[in-house]
Formats: sequence, C-alpha cells, structure tokens
Amino acid sequence: MERPADHPNVLTGKVGVLVVNLGTPDAPDAPAVKRYLKEFLSDPRVVEIPRLIWQPILRGIILNTRPKKSAHAYGQVWSEDGSPLAAITRAQAAALQARLGDAVIVRHAMRYQSPVMAQELDALLALGCERILIAPLYPHYSGATTASALDAVADWIKARRRLPALRTLPPYHDDPAYIGALHADMARQLAALDFTPELLLLSYHGMPERTLHLGDPYHCHCRKSSRLLAERFAQSHPGLRLETTFQSRFGRAKWLEPATDTVLIAEAEKGTRRVAIAAPGFSADCLETLEELAIRGAEDFEKAGGTHFAALACLNAGDAGMDMLEVLTRRELSGWI
Repeated sequence: MERPADHPNVLTGKVGVLVVNLGTPDAPDAPAVKRYLKEFLSDPRVVEIPRLIWQPILRGIILNTRPKKSAHAYGQVWSEDGSPLAAITRAQAAALQARLGDAVIVRHAMRYQSPVMAQELDALLALGCERILIAPLYPHYSGATTASALDAVADWIKARRRLPALRTLPPYHDDPAYIGALHADMARQLAALDFTPELLLLSYHGMPERTLHLGDPYHCHCRKSSRLLAERFAQSHPGLRLETTFQSRFGRAKWLEPATDTVLIAEAEKGTRRVAIAAPGFSADCLETLEELAIRGAEDFEKAGGTHFAALACLNAGDAGMDMLEVLTRRELSGWI
C-alpha cells in the first residue's frame, strides 16, 4: 500500500543512546548559578525536606547568598570550552558515537539545565530512534542522582503520545570493567607524579546519613568500589594505603563520614606528608573535583603540614574510561544492535 501524499515523513528503525550527567550552570556568574541551584535544590530527590518548609529557606536565604560564592568557585575552573562537566560529557558522547558507529545515534543531556533531557529525547525520537538506552553516568546508585534522572524520563513519558522502547544503564560500581578502568587510569597517573604517595584518598560525593537508613544503597556501593580497588592496589602498589571519605557537605544534617576535608587535615597533623586524592564516583571532572578537591583540598592539607598533594583526574573521555563505557553500553544494547 502506498503512503498517502499528505502522510508525514516519520523516521523509524534507529537505536539511540542518551548519555546523562548531573548538570552545570550555563555561565560562571551569579544569575546562571542561581538558575541552576534553583532547579537542582528544588528537586525533592535532592532535598528531602517538605516543600512548605524548604522552599522559603531556599528562596529567602540560599538563593540570595550561595550563587555569588559558587560563581567564584566556578570561575576558577571554567575554560574556553565552558563548564568542565559540560565539555567532558559532550566529549564522552562524541567518543562513544565514534566507537559505536552508525548502528546507534548518541546524544547527551543534563538532569538540570542544558542540554535538557526531554528535548534530547525528542531529538532522538525525531531522528527515528524506536529504541533508546538512557545511560546515567553514575557508577553508584542514589535516589538523588540515578532515580532523579529516571524521574525526568518518566515526566517525558507522561507528556508524549509516541514513545520508543526504553532501557536504562544500571549502576556499575562493582563491574569489572569499571574497577579495571579506575585501577589502570589511577595507576598511570600515580606513575607520572614526581613523588610517591603514602595515601590514596578515595573521595565520593556525600549524602545525608539518613538516606542510608532509609534504604538508599549509595553508601554501600561506594564502599564496595573502594574495597575492590583496594584489592587491585594491594597487588600493584603494596605500600600504598587507601582510605574512603565523603565530600561536599551541605546544611546542618549529619552526612556520611568521614569527611574528606576533615581527613586531609587529620592525616597531615599525624604526619602523613604525601597524598594523592581521586574521585571514583565522578565520571567527569567538575567543580567538586577541580575546585573542592584540587584547590581547596590542597590548601587544607598543606596548611596542616602536608608537603606533597596531587588530585587525580577522573576517567573523563580518556581511553580507559571510554573502553569501559563502550563495554557497558554494548552490553545493554545487546539484541538491539
């Protein structure tokens, strides 16, 4: 049967991958940071305080004080390519596209701000993708990250008539491909240092402690990643001590411990002089790694008596990280390509 003359030209038969990361302001200035923080901190997955209590605090205090301070921090890590997180996520998507070839259409999006997830899903649909893999680049599951990204997908689903088949990339905190990539890349960076660290600090983004008691597996996932990495480093670097910490505390609630800044100071005070720090939970370098760890972490450690400090880069779009991402993606696309 021939297509009617007035029938719209609808593309079909394609497979899509949407790489998703957290998000970033569009510029390193207070207005852009305020827009970002308003969206981010209004997500009930991120701040689990009743809206009637939280919103007056957010709008009346936090959004009038924090943007300027955060904008200064962003300004310290901003580059010609813009936000490091945005530039690296874009590079990861492009590298994944090159590896997967014409069998897949790869795009990227941010949970907060741009590129907007709903718009990128619409774009994949318009390009003919009848099957889409949503790939949140969070190794460790958390309601505030992975689940929030899937909330955005659910909102998109509810607002659309024509929908593709959907799959989601599961957490990969203990996947051999992930642990192997981290070990290989960290070992490479350690070998390039001009000193031998006594301690390798594995710093993960913090979460309120109550999330653990409510059943969020994030803390357990982080601890397992550290244990598996420690087993690898015990073989390759037998003299290197590894410790796990949590960074980026916010507010007055009790957060997961030990805190990264507290441990850096305590280690220096007890005589540790040479430290390397890595952030295994971040798929791409961002404000939390480049400013909080590499700049403020170094200052804390050296003021307390440390002499040598190195912040290791995340996997980013390097070969080890992209090898891992290709393995994980191809596995989840099995049967589709």
